[in-house]
Order: sequence, then structure tokens, then C-alpha cells
Amino acid sequence: MKANYLQISGTQKAAGRMTWQTIGLPRARLGAATWRRWAVASLALLASPGGLLAQTNVANTTAASSANAPASSTNVIQLAPTTVYGQLDVARNQIMPDLGATVFNFSKEQINALPSGENAPFNEIILHAPGVAQDSAANGDLHLRGEHANIQYRINDVLLPEGITGFGLELDTRFVDSMRLITGSLPAQYGFRTAGVVDIHTKSGALDSGGEVSMYGGSYDTYKPSVEYGGSKGKWSWFVDGSDLHDDIGIENPTPSAHPIHDTTDQFKTFADLSYLIDDTSRISFIGSVSYSDYQVPDTANLPPGAPSVATNVTAVPWYAAIPNLPAHATNSADLNERQNEQNYYAVVAYQKSAGNFNFQVAPFLRDSSVHFRPDSAGDLVFNGVASDVNRTLYSGGLQADASYALGDKHTIRSGVMIIDESLSAHSTTSAFVLDANGNPAAQTNIVDNSVGHAIFAGIYLQDEWKVLPQVTINYGARFDVFYASFDHENQPSPRVNIIWTPTDSTTLHVGYARYFTPPPLENVPSTTVHKFDGTSNASATDQDDPVKAERANYFDVGANQELAPGLQVGLDGYYKAARNQLDDGLFGQTLILSAFNYAYGEVYGLEFTASYVHEGFSTYANLAYSVAKGKDWSSAQFLHDPVDAAYVKNNWIYLDHDQEVSGSFGASYLWKHTCGSTRFYVDAIYGSGLRTDGFLPDGTKVPNGGTVPAYYSVGLGVEEAVKIRGKEHLKARLDVVNVTDNTYELRNGSGVGVNAAQFGMRLGFFGTLSYMF
Repeated sequence: MKANYLQISGTQKAAGRMTWQTIGLPRARLGAATWRRWAVASLALLASPGGLLAQTNVANTTAASSANAPASSTNVIQLAPTTVYGQLDVARNQIMPDLGATVFNFSKEQINALPSGENAPFNEIILHAPGVAQDSAANGDLHLRGEHANIQYRINDVLLPEGITGFGLELDTRFVDSMRLITGSLPAQYGFRTAGVVDIHTKSGALDSGGEVSMYGGSYDTYKPSVEYGGSKGKWSWFVDGSDLHDDIGIENPTPSAHPIHDTTDQFKTFADLSYLIDDTSRISFIGSVSYSDYQVPDTANLPPGAPSVATNVTAVPWYAAIPNLPAHATNSADLNERQNEQNYYAVVAYQKSAGNFNFQVAPFLRDSSVHFRPDSAGDLVFNGVASDVNRTLYSGGLQADASYALGDKHTIRSGVMIIDESLSAHSTTSAFVLDANGNPAAQTNIVDNSVGHAIFAGIYLQDEWKVLPQVTINYGARFDVFYASFDHENQPSPRVNIIWTPTDSTTLHVGYARYFTPPPLENVPSTTVHKFDGTSNASATDQDDPVKAERANYFDVGANQELAPGLQVGLDGYYKAARNQLDDGLFGQTLILSAFNYAYGEVYGLEFTASYVHEGFSTYANLAYSVAKGKDWSSAQFLHDPVDAAYVKNNWIYLDHDQEVSGSFGASYLWKHTCGSTRFYVDAIYGSGLRTDGFLPDGTKVPNGGTVPAYYSVGLGVEEAVKIRGKEHLKARLDVVNVTDNTYELRNGSGVGVNAAQFGMRLGFFGTLSYMF
């Protein structure tokens, strides 16, 4: 029986690695609602039972089993299509192993045993891995091992280029068949974003035909119809899905109330995977996705209108005194109407060949990502003295090629290249006040600030997996990366080495070193012409704006994995990173778009413990992580910061705003299979000691990020019943309860470096799902 939770694997000798093992288009300019409903209806028609194609089901091959496959993993004689697909999946995993890294795997079954299952936002699934700290959507959602973002996403081992940071992940959990979170000392094939790799393998119509039509809904006016369907015919196979989400809690509530004000979101997402078998040793695949999301920015009631910061002997004049024909709603903070739109379009074509000891995959890709923040033109002037309409679009195109060749039983050579060409179009129109000599508003002005940015990311790597002894594997190599941008030109060679020792079948030890080169994300590099705002209510205290640089770091990782008894396993992993030009991101000003900056020096270290127990249908897990992330001296984009704070940080180490000392996730589930179907029960919890906020010394000196918000927890539980109808047809009903204790907990309190608003976690919520599977 497959288990349903997170478990540490036993020794995987062939790969010699430590791993947390799994058990168990062009842009449409239609109206948003019209586009979403048309697409969902089309997918529903495609997924109708009358459209089913007969298909033999075979078990999919996981990344773990691929590690044990022989190097010559593809049979060149005529094979059934499903067998060829399975073997090509194995061969593809041989190209991109995770030797020596720390890996946490999720399967479909595991995801279904977490709160809201496949309907949970993608980031909430990752939150249940060790070393992941929760944050608000506006501040980056997740932090892995003390890093702000710096996570790369891959779909079927092809990089998903970065999009502009916003509130919603464009990825829909529903298309995930299995997923790995890879962190630690990464092998040489992984570059640029190095805190971790989320490697997603999608559902496949070739290996598991059929579909599902589902309706999810509940508290906060939530409803989410969705449909998915996969199948195959001859050498073709396909999988498509689509969903349309509406709810009234799109972004975290800035107040502790149960229901936020002005927080509605509508999100449409669709994904398609189409493959064609050229022959028994090769295939070509197309992957595409569309994500279109609208958000209201939540309001806080009863805020006083703002006034300029002036000397104590000067009478402050409220901002609104200088606004002619002021709308009545603009002085009520509960009636503000800030909004944000996010669009993401992605396409990749991948050609894979596997013959004998040689495997390779080459994949060109394109991406279009945009975010548009629309202010409340009058209201933002009243309360903030500035109203900024900001529109950014990031265009990305590139090529990824990876190959492996087995040289006998002891060596496997791997190499590859990646190049990404990005262009950023940034447009902003800012309404502000011209200030008189006393700092009071004298006139209103509109400042247009448009810019274009460009960057090329290029990397090449070569590495060798050397089986020194039956119990010892060394994976060593290096990569060379180049970052050529409109504001920075840098490069770096980066050696990598991991040693894996498996002294017994139940024990795995690993130690690794990696040199990292992390360029700044082009979409987050501040593009404002600072001096344009001098003498206005949007002026910075300083015009200093040194360019944002690439982070360079030395990373060390050591860990152990032990099976204590059948089904009972534990793991311990420690890491240390020393960095120059430590990258960080934050929200500055009133727009909810992140800006990047550097600390001249950075240091991150921590320890992770994980345990799991599995017996038949019962499974349980626990993750506990300790992490410290610090930085010193803001060395770029200085205009973002207060000069008094900058003077302190110049000579003192401070905690990074996303530092959370202790993070934990815990859960248990039971799956009972009976003649009529199955029943699943689960309980799950997360814990955090609190993200950073400003603190003060006994003498009153302000310490940026010197304090923390209070510790918090949230518990979820649920039950799911699946009933057989006939053949593959099932009906499934599910109930999820989120934050069962109705705990009020704060993720951000509005202070700290790059924090511009308070955010609270979701209160008590009840959600149900009804699905028909065929």
C-alpha cells in the first residue's frame, strides 16, 4: 500500500545520494472574465467522457527509481508507447540528478493529504518542507534556508524563467504528478537561483489517461471550478488542465479581523503538455501555460489622512488640502481602490534523445510576464502624498541543453549550457506634491518615469559522477556563469563537489561544497530615476543609487539520514553560507512590487531535523528547522533606505527581514481502502517563531530588523471520501478546515527593512470539494 506522507528514503546506492523520498500563446486581450469562462468551458468539453480514448495504464517511474536504473536505460527495439514514455522519463532523470543535495519529494498522494489538497496554492504545498518559512504574498510568500526568494522552478527538468514578482504563483498544483524541492550544496547543473530548486514532473496522459471535473469552494466567498484531462492515441499523448478561482481574501488581511476589506481576487490558470514519440529513443514535447489574475489591495479602516514630515516648529498641512475637487471617498481609508493585475504566459519545446549510454535534452523557451499596479489616484495622495501607477513587463527567451554519458560502471559525465535573454519594460506615472520651503504641499505634479532594462544570463557546466567505492560516490565539477546587464557586467567560475557515503543500507552521509553566483533579478532592480522626485512628496532622503550587483557565496552542507526501524526514519542537515553582495528584496514606497538591493556582507546558517513514520495506511511526519540570516552594509540602491538606518547598518550586522529563527511543520494521515473506495483523514500544522520587525536598544536606538513579530501556529484538518462508480469512475467529496482554532497570527506588522504593510494569516475557514473522476 502506498503511504501518504513525507518520508526519508532508504539508501539509494546507484546514485549515492541523500533524499527525502516520496511514499506511497500570444497574449489574449479579451476581457478577463470572458477569457476565463471560455477556456474553462472548452476544457470541460474536451474532458467529457465521450472524448475518452482507450489507454493501458502503467506505473510512472519516479526520480528515485531512476537513480537505480542502469546507465543504458532505453531499449531500442520496438516497444509499446506507454513503455517508451516510462523509459524516456527514466532517461531524462539520468541527465539531471540531485547527487549530494538535500531533496524533499512530494507525490500526488502526499499533496492530497495536505490542507485543501490539489486546490491549495502552490506555495502552501512547499511550506510543508523543512527549512521553509512563511511570509505574506506581498513580501515574497516563502523563504528557504534564510533566503529571500532565490528559488528556481523547473517543469519536466526545463527551467521556468523568472516572472515579475507578484501575489500569485502562476503554477496550479493540480497538474503536479510529483515534485522535488532540492536544496543544500547543489550539483553544477543548477545555477543563477541557488537557494533551492522546485522540480515539477507533470501528470501524463500516456501513463495515466482519464480526467477530473471538480468544484471547490467555501469561506470567504471562495469558488473554484476546475477540469483536467489526459490521454493518448498512437504516438501522441496530452494532458491539459484549467481552473478559475474567485475569493475575497486574495492577499493577506492587513488587520486581525476575520474578513478583510476590499480583497477580492479572480485568477484563471491553464496548462497543457503535448508529446509526440518520434521513435523508441526520442520524443518532442510542448508545454504551455497561461495565468491571468486580478487583485484588490486590501484596505485598513479609520486611518488618518497623511501629512508631510516637517520640523516640529512648522505647522503641517494635510496632503488633501492641495487636492482640488477631492472625491468624497478619498478621505475614508476603508474605501480606497488600489488594484493589481498579473499576467504570465509560458511556452517550451523540448527534444529528448536517449540511445545506449547517451542521453540529452534540448529545450528552447519563451515567457511573457507582467504586473500592473493601479493606485487610488486621489486616495493615495490623501493618505500617502503619492500615487504611483506602475506597469512592468518582462520578456524572456532562452535555450537549455543538458546531456549525460556513462563511461563504464564508475563514471557518468554530464554537461550542459543555458542562456536566457531578458528585456524589461518599466513604465510609471507618479502623482505627487511639489513642496515649499517648509515642506508643505504647494502644487500637484505628475512625473513620468519610463525605462527599459536588458540582461543576458549564460552558464555552462561539466561534472563527473565517480563511483569510487561501492559505498562512496563523489560528484564533482564546475560551472561558469556570465551576467551581462544594462547596469552590471560580471562572471564567475564556480566549483562544486559532493561526497556521499552509504556505510550500511540504512545509513547515508553526505558533505558538500558549492561556489554560488547569483545575479540580481532584472525585474526587481530599481529603475526609478531618483533625482526626478527631488523637492516633491516622493523624494528620497538620498539620491545615492549604486548598481545592484550579483551575489557571490561559499556554501557548505553536511547531513545524515538514518532508518531506525522499518518505516521509521530521521534526518539531520546543517548548512553555512558566507556571501559578498548578499541579495535581498523589499517593498519600498506604496506600490506592491519588490525592489532588490545588496548587503556588502552576508551570513546564513542553520540546522534542519526531519522524521517520519509509515505503517500501512498510517503515516506521520515532523520537520523542525533553525535558521539565522544576517547582513551588513547596504551597498546598492541606497535611496531605498532611511539614512539613519543606513548609518547603523554600515557598521553593524543586522538580521535580514525574512529571517525566522524556528520553523516547523507537522502532520499525520490515515488512508483506509475499502471495497467501495477509500477514506482519508488528516491533520496538519505549521509553526513559526516570527519574521523580523524593527527593534530598539535600551538607549532608544532603533535597530532595523532588531525584533520579531509574535510566534504563531495554524492547524488544519480534513476528511476525504472516494466512492467507486464503475471502472475508473469515482466520485470524491472532501472537507477541509483551515486554522481550526481560529488563531489570530501576524506575519508582518508593517515595520522592518522593505516592509510597508501589516499582514495577518487566514482565520478559520471551511472548504469543500466535489469531484467526478473518469
